[in-house]
Amino acid sequence: MTAFLQQLDPVSLVSIMLITATPLVLAALGGMMCERSGVVNIALEGIMLTGAFIGYFVAFLTQNLWLGLLAAIVSGMLIATLHAVLSVSFLVDQIVSGTVINILAVGVTGVFYRTYLETATTAGPGTLPHWNLPLLSSIPVLGPILFQNQLVTYAMLVLIFVVHFVLFNTVWGLRTRACGENPRAAETAGINVYFVRYVNVIASGALAGLGGAYFSLQQIGTFLPNMTGGRGFIALAAMIFGKWTPGGAFLASLLFTGSDQLGSRLQSVFQVHVPLQFLGMLPYVLTIVVVAGAMGRAIAPAAVGRPYKKT
Repeated sequence: MTAFLQQLDPVSLVSIMLITATPLVLAALGGMMCERSGVVNIALEGIMLTGAFIGYFVAFLTQNLWLGLLAAIVSGMLIATLHAVLSVSFLVDQIVSGTVINILAVGVTGVFYRTYLETATTAGPGTLPHWNLPLLSSIPVLGPILFQNQLVTYAMLVLIFVVHFVLFNTVWGLRTRACGENPRAAETAGINVYFVRYVNVIASGALAGLGGAYFSLQQIGTFLPNMTGGRGFIALAAMIFGKWTPGGAFLASLLFTGSDQLGSRLQSVFQVHVPLQFLGMLPYVLTIVVVAGAMGRAIAPAAVGRPYKKT
């Protein structure tokens, strides 16, 4: 058993799981803020893809990773604002609005990639630096997992606690949850439902845009078409499986990335002969299984997905 664990290298495995879960957790947190206020945001995939492209494009033009990171967040907020205008102000079906944004993101980023980046000869800006936190990074086991990472992963870990605190320990969080459960009663109590929903949708865009920056600015240092690979939809599954709580979404994201990394580790270390295509399917198959099993048990906010019109 000891020899098996040594070969599996659980510390390295958990560290990789945490890193690859970064965009899932950020998008899940964004989706959670949306749905807690009553708005479904399946546009997370498109927002992440847009954030990945804009972040890299700005970093490429300026050769400044930090400007690229900021641009990814801002672009996510702008796309989310479009979703808010369509679904909150114009009462467009929220699923339709999110689907349109996803399709738009794939088309626009693909066209601009082929036009400006595919044949570019200038070197890219690289990836965000690794920061080993003094003292903390030398702690056995926990150090390599939590304190030897890059900026977006650190931000993800901090934002889990921030979002939990905001949603469950502040007046704003109480108003957000009220709008997601009974917007009519919230309006009667003097809460501006439109404003609360707008702010939460835009905040979700900032989180998903930061998640998109993970792919192009932290993971590989370039942009590729459709590089998010459906992670936005897996993030929604993690949010549902985590019962619309930050901690639950974080653990669910680790479950999804763990299935992917464990399969790869078994094949590379233990020579388990399974076609790569089947290993690549694992996170998506697990998503279907988890959502199918969780939907009957996880209780969504009562008013989520229902357009609200002031009386």
